[in-house]
Amino acid sequence: MDVTTTQLAIVGGTGPQGRGLAARFAAAGLSVQLGSRVSDRADEVAAEVSELAAGLAGAGRRPGTVTGAANAAAVDGANIVVVAVPWAAHAETLRELEPALRGTIVVDCVNPLGFDERGPYALTVDAGSAAEQAQSLLPDSRVVAAFHHVSAALLLATTVGSVDLDVLVLADDRAAADEIIALAGAVRGMRGVFAGRLRNAGQVEALTANLIAANRRYKTHAGVRVTGV
Repeated sequence: MDVTTTQLAIVGGTGPQGRGLAARFAAAGLSVQLGSRVSDRADEVAAEVSELAAGLAGAGRRPGTVTGAANAAAVDGANIVVVAVPWAAHAETLRELEPALRGTIVVDCVNPLGFDERGPYALTVDAGSAAEQAQSLLPDSRVVAAFHHVSAALLLATTVGSVDLDVLVLADDRAAADEIIALAGAVRGMRGVFAGRLRNAGQVEALTANLIAANRRYKTHAGVRVTGV
């Protein structure tokens, strides 16, 4: 499946995860629109990400364009919208964008986590998971859960040419899931793996707390690999 012509938007695109994903997608040749609550901030970060993507693409490869806009303008006309906002802003952001996201594939990569003196831990979500909350708030969108376990530091590292990990992709809409599996596969070293329906997203989001704990213990940027597939 060719995803290079996909119109991609990232809501929360000025945060570390949004910037990292944008840089890798742009390096793969996709055009990316970064969304932010403040359009000036989006423009500023888009220029930085564009420069980073050019370096990651390598000599002789033409990266996709990276532009910035306020969230509502960024998602306008997008085929796929990645939601990478903090958990605290998740519900409010989706409510605001609901009309613009109807009929669109919405990729939720938000991890509802808390942190205390004992480390990271998964928060209880009334809907079951961030992805299920997204689907309840966006009933006319095609919600997919993915990219939860991709380290922002790894994505942004100019010394890392290949992001060698698997992306667990969950959705009730299998066609939408296949598109996101292809999107993940556009990034060098990355592979998308179907991991079930949205009702299984809770444990995938929660696993991020375990990975953060491992990263702190071993001073690395651990990811996930699925064997036998």
